[in-house]
Amino acid sequence: MPLFGNTFSPKKTPPRKSASLSNLHLLDRSTREVELGLEYGIPTMNLAGQSLKFENGQWVAESGNFIGDRREMQRLRKRNQQLEEENNLLRLKVDILLDMLSETTAESHLMEKELEELKTHSRRRK
Repeated sequence: MPLFGNTFSPKKTPPRKSASLSNLHLLDRSTREVELGLEYGIPTMNLAGQSLKFENGQWVAESGNFIGDRREMQRLRKRNQQLEEENNLLRLKVDILLDMLSETTAESHLMEKELEELKTHSRRRK
C-alpha cells in the first residue's frame, strides 16, 4: 500500500460533446453541395488585363484578341526555338574548345617531359 496514495489512477474523461446540432449531414449529396457551396465551377483569374480559365489541365484565354494571342504565341515559339538552337550551338562550341584545350595541354606536358629528358641526357654526357 503506497504511502501517498495510488500513483497510477487515471482521471475519468469528461463526456464528449455532441458532434453537430446541424442536420446537414442527413441531406443527400446534391442538396449538400447546393447548401454548402461545394460546386466551385471553373477556376478563373485575371492576369495583366487578360481573363484566363483553367480547362483540361491548361490555362485558356477566356476573352480577348485570340488572333493576336495566337500570333504572339507563334512568334514566341519561333523565338524560343531559335534560342534553343543557338544555345545548343554554343554548347557544342564550348565542348570543342575544351577538347582543343585538353589536347594542347597534353601536348605541352609531353614536350616538357621530352625537354626534361633531353636536359638530363645532355648532363650525363658531360
